[in-house]
Amino acid sequence: MPNILITGGNRGIGREFVEQYAADGWNVITTARSQGDIADLGQINNVRAHRLDVSDPAEIDRFVGEIGDEPIDVFLNNAGIYGPREPERNGWLELMDINVIAPTLLAQKLKSNVAASEQKKMAVLTSKMGSIADNGSGGSIPYRSSKAAVNAAWKSLANDYRPDGIGVVMLHPGWVQTDMGGPNALIDTETSVSGMRKVIDETSVDNSGRFMAYDGQEIPW
Repeated sequence: MPNILITGGNRGIGREFVEQYAADGWNVITTARSQGDIADLGQINNVRAHRLDVSDPAEIDRFVGEIGDEPIDVFLNNAGIYGPREPERNGWLELMDINVIAPTLLAQKLKSNVAASEQKKMAVLTSKMGSIADNGSGGSIPYRSSKAAVNAAWKSLANDYRPDGIGVVMLHPGWVQTDMGGPNALIDTETSVSGMRKVIDETSVDNSGRFMAYDGQEIPW
């Protein structure tokens, strides 16, 4: 069965991804920061959980070393935070580190693992709030800027990794009922993740570099 690596699989959208792929027989590698979450994830059939704090470069290097040369059919970067609602230096820097730098560094360090697999796919959870063309309401400057930045970085990865046969997609999960989205959000995690899985299934090197919503609609940059 194929291998998928999902960062931040302990709750919300990440947990739903873990459970859906594992239920379908995929070999799921996932990450969490606390030992309790790691132990909990490890109870799910077909799931192997590792400790990883994506904001710590040493942790990233250790984690990549644990993966070794294992092929990864899909690298799915789910880990991310909302951060401060108003511009504030330290919180904004932390936000950029977790939402932009960490997933891009992980993609670079895991490139050979993905290239060695059969499916050769990378996906990052971003947000429609990172769309410059769609921003008609303002606000949430730190979060919006982090998602616009990760879109730009991963669009470049799509071009850079095309010769290796790797397909890259940026995913908007919708407004989802999670700790971040809140109880009044429009869709549940099952709907969001099921839709994003279809987009991932359809991703290939031929359509690499798209910014897609969970419902299959392409989003303007």
